[in-house]
Amino acid sequence: MIRLGLALHISSSRNIIVKIEKTPKIGDTVVDENLKPVGEVFDIFGPVSAPYAAVKPKTSKPESLVNKVLYISPSKKRTGKI
Repeated sequence: MIRLGLALHISSSRNIIVKIEKTPKIGDTVVDENLKPVGEVFDIFGPVSAPYAAVKPKTSKPESLVNKVLYISPSKKRTGKI
């Protein structure tokens, strides 16, 4: 589990705005401390030295995630073998 950062607020477009600690990839799955999927990285914006991520929520109450630390779920690496 990789720490993404702190959820700051919900945007007017209903995305969760996160202050990034480690830059994710667009489409990465975002989970809470219980490994419950809460959304997907939709956009990365802001200055390179202090970026933010917009997470498209998959939960009906994204407001409950404000001021909580969110994480990136470990992805399965492709080996290139068939």
